Amino acid sequence: MEYRWRYQDAQGREVDGPQETFADQGEAEDWFNGVWQDLRASGVDRVTLLRDESEVYGPMSLAS
Repeated sequence: MEYRWRYQDAQGREVDGPQETFADQGEAEDWFNGVWQDLRASGVDRVTLLRDESEVYGPMSLAS
């Protein structure tokens, strides 16, 4: 299985973001913790963690 993030704007439309993939959920979350502020600054408003094509959780707001 593969984990990745889906990125959305404030209206819920998908937007471009890093196309990183991860072997497990912990690795995906560790990566996200290091880049979420950069994502927010680039226009990403919320993210969803996916395992293959299934939603693990989200959307999660990046607003502080």
